[in-house]
Amino acid sequence: MTDKTSNQMWGGRFAAGPDAIMEAINASIGFDQRMAAQDIAGSRAHAAMLAATGILSDSDAAAIREGLLTVLSEIETGHFAFSTALEDIHMNVEARLKEVIGEPAGRLHTARSRNDQVATDFRLWVRDQMDAAMDGITALQRAFLEQAAAGADWVMPGFTHLQTAQPVTWGHHMMAYVEMLGRDHSRFADARRRMNESPLGSAALAGTGFPIDRDMTATALGFDRPTANSLDAVSDRDFALEYLSCASICAMHLSRFAEELVIWSSAQFRFVKMSDKWSTGSSIMPQKRNPDAAELIRAKIGRIFGANVALMMVMKGLPLAYSKDMQEDKEQVFDAADNLMLALAAMTGMVGDMTANRVNLAAAAGAGFSTATDLADWLVRALGLPFREAHHVTGTLVGMAEARGCDLPDLGLEDMQSVHAGITAGVFGVLGVENSVASRMSYGGTAPDQVRAQVARWKERLE
Repeated sequence: MTDKTSNQMWGGRFAAGPDAIMEAINASIGFDQRMAAQDIAGSRAHAAMLAATGILSDSDAAAIREGLLTVLSEIETGHFAFSTALEDIHMNVEARLKEVIGEPAGRLHTARSRNDQVATDFRLWVRDQMDAAMDGITALQRAFLEQAAAGADWVMPGFTHLQTAQPVTWGHHMMAYVEMLGRDHSRFADARRRMNESPLGSAALAGTGFPIDRDMTATALGFDRPTANSLDAVSDRDFALEYLSCASICAMHLSRFAEELVIWSSAQFRFVKMSDKWSTGSSIMPQKRNPDAAELIRAKIGRIFGANVALMMVMKGLPLAYSKDMQEDKEQVFDAADNLMLALAAMTGMVGDMTANRVNLAAAAGAGFSTATDLADWLVRALGLPFREAHHVTGTLVGMAEARGCDLPDLGLEDMQSVHAGITAGVFGVLGVENSVASRMSYGGTAPDQVRAQVARWKERLE
């Protein structure tokens, strides 16, 4: 096979043949440049430690410190030329540092490896993303809290199987998402505590013979402690998997509410109106107001789920310690983090701007025999019936109302007594939706007073 034929097989992009393909598949600078700030922070901490332990002279350490700041400034201002030939962010920074300060740059890599360097950089980056996610979750919780406080006593239907079940309050429904997001926040916080150990100083896999101070670098970078096993430290990506797991559960919650917004904003429900900021029109149907932002959140969640599965598949077959497969850890996490933060921001905007249609909510709350359970409970309390018998009596009355095309409160007392003679006029005191929600005073229930108490508790907690 001629060289020309070989090059054609590789395609125009890889005109140089296999060498160009190897460079393309081996390089990570196209995506890991996002960790530039973390890489430089780790290098500055490492250089300061090397000087403190006498491994590096103070003058070299000072040159490295100032040189790294120069490199960081170039990157942040867009004046840094990234090179694919230098493979990754670590080598790009080190090469430019040498151009800036000369020989001292070559001493920076003493007592460390790219293995512990990338493990440290990636932990720092993921830790930042966990902090950002928690801030985003808190902002969204506050938006839900405002909705809950405004509508603590607005009645609406509660659903099971998307069928009318029992009346609840708008505030109670909003608070359900505050609770979900609270668990999401706690998962990120818990994962952050667990991952907050520094791999720096683990070197390639076995540690180093230099008299380094790992506690010093751990403290400088905001870690709680250094990792306890160098093999584990350079090969561990549990922290990234935990981030993706937490992100997936949080994203699932966002998708559930996005689905409710799609349903609620439809002409069939008209429970909420989305602001123009988060809706679009149709190119041919002028009456349409499409909940595109909610739909896009619902779709983007799949990318976060996919990233979680993809990284699991990368890691599942790797022996200790480091393998080049692990270069494929970052793009998945970067994409998931971008989409989670975008979804959180968009959902916060939508929740803050949406307007509940109180009239339609109330009308729907009283439909579908939503107070049937209240009737059954009354039969138990007032007449002492076993619940199963009360359930049967209530079912019979529901059937009667359905046949007549009316709701339970529209049945007459005589109609009810024809099913069970012991029923009194007192039954009508529990059949209205307002009475129903007001009676649900158990802790965590839908009664307006309970909702207001939960809103107050969460507002204090988020301060």
